[in-house]
Amino acid sequence: MVCRVKPFARGFTLIELLVVIAIIAILAAILFPVFAQARESARKTQCLSNIRQIGMGAQMYSQDYDEMIMPVAVMQGAVVYYWWASYSGITNSRDETQGLLYPYMRNNQINACPSFSNDTRPTVGHTGYGYNYKYLCPYTQTGPFQFDVRPISSAAVMSPSETVFLADAARMNYRISPPRLESQPFLDPPSAAVPGFQGRHLDSGMVAWVDGHAKTFRPVYRTGIFGAGYDAATFRANRIGEIDSDGDLTTDELFDLK
Repeated sequence: MVCRVKPFARGFTLIELLVVIAIIAILAAILFPVFAQARESARKTQCLSNIRQIGMGAQMYSQDYDEMIMPVAVMQGAVVYYWWASYSGITNSRDETQGLLYPYMRNNQINACPSFSNDTRPTVGHTGYGYNYKYLCPYTQTGPFQFDVRPISSAAVMSPSETVFLADAARMNYRISPPRLESQPFLDPPSAAVPGFQGRHLDSGMVAWVDGHAKTFRPVYRTGIFGAGYDAATFRANRIGEIDSDGDLTTDELFDLK
């Protein structure tokens, strides 16, 4: 009887193992950005839904208040009521169930853009959206917690489908060095030379229009030094630009009432 010894199975050599690791690393480098884009696409869809619902809530608010556009804020004593929350100057706190639009939506979660963190300005609240206050509700501050607020009539908007109501917004805080990205609940038009529209969703942002519809829009970026010594490169690096259609940043054709 002949006893045969079964040979050992051949294992990986070091070179083969390194090749496998290299292939896995290459696949990861290819697929991870794809997964990140897929996640951002989902957040983009959620943001579009959020901003559309906010716009619809604002329309219902307007119907209940004699067709007046939702104001930028309503003041009662030391409490300021914004669309997303109330803020008390006495207790230095906010209540997201007392925002102007809360009775129409009953859900403060949709006030927050899923792709934006607002932990740098906790007293303002987690929104990530900015309001076209200059044309829809001009106001001046007359004292601590005192504002002269003058919302316009809906009938004053000549092209509601081409007039910005609300959009993805952020600001660069130049009082800090280096400038810091922060939330900005007020959106300035291009003529102000203070960009605030952020293309945070794969270099595009969400815009809600006065007529209630919402769509994706790509920011128009500035160049060089502008405004109060702002560096365009800093804004572009943070994807902050303007909402513009005619290429002339001295005009406000998508913000004004014409």
